[in-house]
Amino acid sequence: MRIAQVAPLLERVPPELYGGTERVVSYLTEELVRAGHDVTLFSTADSKTGARLAPVCPVALFRDPDVRDTLPHQVRLMELVFRDASRFDVIHFHTDYLHFPLVRRHRGATLTTLHGQLRPHDVGALFDEYREIPVVSISDAQRRPVPVANWQGTVYHGLPRDLFAFHERPDDYLAFVGRMSPEKGVERAIDIARRSGKRLRIAGKIYPGEDEYYQRTLVPLLESAGAAVELVGEIGDAEKNEFLGQASAVLFPIDWPEPFGLVMIEALACGTPVIAWRRGSVPEVLQDGLTGSIVESVEEAVRAVDRIDTLDRRACRRVFEERFDAFRMARDYVDLYQALRDQAPVGRD
Repeated sequence: MRIAQVAPLLERVPPELYGGTERVVSYLTEELVRAGHDVTLFSTADSKTGARLAPVCPVALFRDPDVRDTLPHQVRLMELVFRDASRFDVIHFHTDYLHFPLVRRHRGATLTTLHGQLRPHDVGALFDEYREIPVVSISDAQRRPVPVANWQGTVYHGLPRDLFAFHERPDDYLAFVGRMSPEKGVERAIDIARRSGKRLRIAGKIYPGEDEYYQRTLVPLLESAGAAVELVGEIGDAEKNEFLGQASAVLFPIDWPEPFGLVMIEALACGTPVIAWRRGSVPEVLQDGLTGSIVESVEEAVRAVDRIDTLDRRACRRVFEERFDAFRMARDYVDLYQALRDQAPVGRD
């Protein structure tokens, strides 16, 4: 099939450090290329891919110090995609909703993966208007707030099997990976480590707009924790392999309805169990008592830390291979591509 993958421009594909959506786009694109499909990736010029690269801007917008407004770059992205859209059997968007008016007027097959949280107050009227646009959720929990959308299915994220190595004998520390923001639960992670007497290592990304929370709330906590908590900053896949794999458990103490949570399956790929709050996608990704513990309080999380050695790290890796590898993800998407291509065109003249 002739497939276009349309990535956000905020990070390159794959991102050098933090960037969940762009990382998933990369895994999917490369798996489709390996399967023999003719794939074009619309992304930044510094992206790395085995597909045909259609460069939109020189570098990732979040990494360009001269960028003050990302919208003009994204509007131009849509022009480049639709300028000759008929050359693709399907166009797969990972760019939220900016393309919806153009999709309505396009006579070919499209699919949109929604990667973020869906708040009815913000998107309810939008999806009521664009009920015909085919969309995909990354968890069943993600789609519940907007039942009127034209859901084609749920496709869980997947990772290449050889991306992370299995670690059978971990070190004695807890790990946290994610944005340094309130909804990601960094404060809870520090509290869990303190109460359980475990060392905590944090690989965190501070986005613009979150620095005040970091300085006001997290810096005092980190200073009071001393050597028991180590802040290592942003890390890429190479560093993440050891960081997650050597952890006795990964903490995922979220305080929001997480649409998926890529770090959970990254941990499972290393054989590392996850202790996570029962929010959003967590009950779909984790199997309580097998690949980790699903909890609803700091007290429960501390008890889960105490019994983490009873979990089988090989079972974590096995579940990753069975449910969350990139081959399965690509196969699921190809099934949707073919179904959409075979349907009557959606759109308006």
